[in-house]
Amino acid sequence: MKVSKMKIAAAVALASLACGVAQADATLDKIKQRGKIAIGVDGASPPFGLLDPATGKVGGFQTELGEDIARRLGVTLETVPVTASTRVQFLQAGKVDLLIANIQWTQERSEILSYAPTPYNLVGGAAMVSKKSGIKRWEDLKGKVACVSQGSNFAKPLQDTYGAVVKGLRNIPESLLALKGGSCDASVHIQPALYETLHGPNGQQWADFELATSAQLIPSPTVIWTRRNEADTRAFVDGVIRDWHKSGLLVKQAERFGVPADYLKEASANAQTGKFESAPPEAQAKP
Repeated sequence: MKVSKMKIAAAVALASLACGVAQADATLDKIKQRGKIAIGVDGASPPFGLLDPATGKVGGFQTELGEDIARRLGVTLETVPVTASTRVQFLQAGKVDLLIANIQWTQERSEILSYAPTPYNLVGGAAMVSKKSGIKRWEDLKGKVACVSQGSNFAKPLQDTYGAVVKGLRNIPESLLALKGGSCDASVHIQPALYETLHGPNGQQWADFELATSAQLIPSPTVIWTRRNEADTRAFVDGVIRDWHKSGLLVKQAERFGVPADYLKEASANAQTGKFESAPPEAQAKP
């Protein structure tokens, strides 16, 4: 899928349509009063979060974005590692003020949380393949066996658009074992998970494998999440994200940490020329 077709995440949605009736909130005032903002991040999850072995702290792409928000508010940053099972609870309970984790927009999430409607990234599927496979494009999967997690939204485009033979397995580890064992030609899952497999602590085990292409499958908008009805906070964060696109900061940080930047480069160019289109986020793939 070409980045030029990714209009779903090109810019701002109408917050009143996506996040409920606008109401004033005191979150920004509380942050300034205590002199600190707490932001939930993914933790050590390359390329979005990198662990510094010397300090034991997590830095990287998400942390740098959090640092910029903190600087704009004139406060210090506290990063709080979150997981899929804790992130919503932490935000709703006030343990964090924002979530800048790798959390894509879905209708279900938008019904329990609010969000800054301008996406700060797009994340979709990637295909891990053997370096000897000759698979370099999604089109090269025609007639090949592509392993996915059972119920994956990647199954339909793989089969209908690219002609792959889709094989559903219980989870990513089982899919990767099938790839290594030769019972599938590609393991297709959300890009960050496969990137971490290749570049994380156990990456050497996968030295004979690679991501077939940098083009992601049905990418979905990644947004910064707030609590429900925090209109002031949401508006502030949305303005910051739009400025990140216009200034090129997102591209700079993405290239620094190895985050795929094709969408970010196009969004930045559009923002600089005033062509940033308005469209509500629509979920195309579930993380």
